[in-house]
Amino acid sequence: MSEDRAAAYSHAWIAAVPKIELHVHHVGATSADTVADLAARHPESGVPTDPSALEEFYRFTDFDHFLQVYAAISRLLSTPEDVYRLTVGNLADLAAQHVRYVEMTVTPNGILTGGVPREGLVEALDAARAAAARDWDLTVNWILDIPAFTGEPAEVVMDLCEQRQPAGLVALGLGGPETPRADFAAYFGRARALGLGSVPHAGEASGPESIRAALQVLKADRIGHGIRAVEDPAVLVELADAGVHLEVSPTSNVRTRVVQTYEDHPLPTLLAAGVPVSINSDDPPMFGTTLTRELQIAAQLVGSEQIPRFLRNAIGASFASDTVKRSYLAELADAETHARDG
Repeated sequence: MSEDRAAAYSHAWIAAVPKIELHVHHVGATSADTVADLAARHPESGVPTDPSALEEFYRFTDFDHFLQVYAAISRLLSTPEDVYRLTVGNLADLAAQHVRYVEMTVTPNGILTGGVPREGLVEALDAARAAAARDWDLTVNWILDIPAFTGEPAEVVMDLCEQRQPAGLVALGLGGPETPRADFAAYFGRARALGLGSVPHAGEASGPESIRAALQVLKADRIGHGIRAVEDPAVLVELADAGVHLEVSPTSNVRTRVVQTYEDHPLPTLLAAGVPVSINSDDPPMFGTTLTRELQIAAQLVGSEQIPRFLRNAIGASFASDTVKRSYLAELADAETHARDG
């Protein structure tokens, strides 16, 4: 690609371009103001009630510390109205960044433990999804996420998948501590029988062996993070040959100390190996970022000419309908034309 064409994809263009978000967590996407408001109603939680104090609260020492904070925020939700308000606020933030399609990951366990009934959770998600389509032309689908434990925690998620799905449920995820992926084979088999995709986290806090298990045992359609594939050339080849997409979130990896600096991030190595990649925000307020900023960081790491490629990869790896995919690709092509001709 020419230097002139690469220069066309400026930070301003990245801010304005229509976007796809495949890896963003429901609770983790909540604004500081909303978290502080919820915390004020639960002073026993230990979560700061001052939005400015959350920056320090979100200063993570490692991945396990991040998971502890995430769980504390999840427990602040105690009514369906809380869930609706939080969800609509998160979707509004995405719409303001020109996101056209999102697959948002919901881990229901902490919310249900906080007292929200199952039916209330589903109705709140359905209402927020409808509001996003009506108010912002934002298409929302859901991933229900098992929080890394078999038995009852996993069955809570499977009960929703099998008995009371929210509208727009497209996949089963697997987050939390990266316990052995093979332990979850039966749950992902049940999800496949329902027509749901497989999108486990792997290769974030644990090494490439978790990626291999996600591929071979969980039959992953996509993998959350997966960046530690670079530690095993054979896993890189397996990902590239299978065309399994990695949802990469650079700032998340730095803030949870999976990598030490942006310069250490393996994104360039993944691209060089031919692994399909998209750029995502993960838990943006917790990490002090946005999807727009993540794309801008990626442009600095591998060149701005890669940004349209990342966006095409994202919609291609999504579970969106063919109609949504065609519409988005046409809009992205128009944005590229304006960038080159402008």
